[in-house]
Amino acid sequence: MTDQHPQAAGRIAAAPREPARVIRSDAEAIEVARHLAEDFAREAVERDRLRRLPWDELERFSQSGLWAITVPQAYGGAGVSWVTVSEVIATVSAADPSLGQLPQNHFGVVNNLLLTGSEAQKQAYFAKVLAGYRFGNAFSEAKSKQVTAFETRVEFDGDRVRLNGEKAYCTGALFAHIVPVAGVDEQQRPFIAFVPRDAHGLTIINDWDGFGQRITASGRALVDDVTVPAGDVIPAWKAYDQPTADGPVSQIIQAAVDTGIARGAFAATLEVARQARPWPDSGLEHGWQDPHSQALIGDLAWRLAAAEAILRKAGEAVDQALAEPSEASVARASVVVGQAKVLSTEIALLAASRLLELGGTRTVSERRGLDRFWRNARTHTLHDPVRWKYHLIGNAHLNGVHPPRHAWN
Repeated sequence: MTDQHPQAAGRIAAAPREPARVIRSDAEAIEVARHLAEDFAREAVERDRLRRLPWDELERFSQSGLWAITVPQAYGGAGVSWVTVSEVIATVSAADPSLGQLPQNHFGVVNNLLLTGSEAQKQAYFAKVLAGYRFGNAFSEAKSKQVTAFETRVEFDGDRVRLNGEKAYCTGALFAHIVPVAGVDEQQRPFIAFVPRDAHGLTIINDWDGFGQRITASGRALVDDVTVPAGDVIPAWKAYDQPTADGPVSQIIQAAVDTGIARGAFAATLEVARQARPWPDSGLEHGWQDPHSQALIGDLAWRLAAAEAILRKAGEAVDQALAEPSEASVARASVVVGQAKVLSTEIALLAASRLLELGGTRTVSERRGLDRFWRNARTHTLHDPVRWKYHLIGNAHLNGVHPPRHAWN
């Protein structure tokens, strides 16, 4: 790795010292996630306040086996449902949404590998994932005309592939063992190259300064004449050249993170509302007796329940599209996941705002760190414009138009 840039990250994740736990069932995955979430919640405020990168927490996360739960049973994994994956992400995100966000691209890469990789590639990389290796990402670009456009070039030369470009929003790359880099060939077809984190020419720059999701290290990656064997490159374009659930898979993880933020904010709201002082005009003894507060909390409760229900429905639609891919099943998955994205965005922002409103001025203390819920919700929900999800859903219902297939649908 070249470290000439002043903000280049010097630390590189060591290969797992021992194999990760192998989770065998959906129920086990959810149980493990709940135990980890309890652990991650304890220092969430401090990590956020200090921007302390979660190296140790992430190691426990991947060694728990949760990063391998989508590896199919045929390759030694649990092959859990996407209902379960979404619940795992939401559970961790309720405790610390930065940690909940970090595996999102990892899961996306595992799915793309399943859809477009050769049998040899699946055998090799699924084995690494089961052993505890983490994928990061070097996909998005800040300088391209559109989010779906790549300027990073992939050049095939015999049994080697050369890559050049600059990537942005590289969530997870800093902590990864392998950094999948997306680029296009001369025909503008996207490929993904599996680049070792310490590869010559790959520089990870930790310059993420967002006011929310502070410890995702979602900075840049410089790809300068990086070369890998051709066998370490998969034709990612094939996931969209035909109907597959690759887009809905990517999007449902976003909705799960935001649902988790809403859960965490709602739980904190109940706590502060019980401690709030009553308004003098109410004639009440305790703040928790306030009928206006009760009504607002009731409103949050049903909205959160609706978001959780549509997230489960979205997981079922993704599972169906993966099992029986077709124009219809993939389009339906995209629409239902779009609904989950809308509801999770709305409830995450609303719950985070109501938390501060119902708790009063004391909730803005930096020591308490309650503002992190709104900062995290506002930051993460900007991943892609939810206003286009309303259009996607309406166009499908009104005109029967299938959503375009790409990673943001």
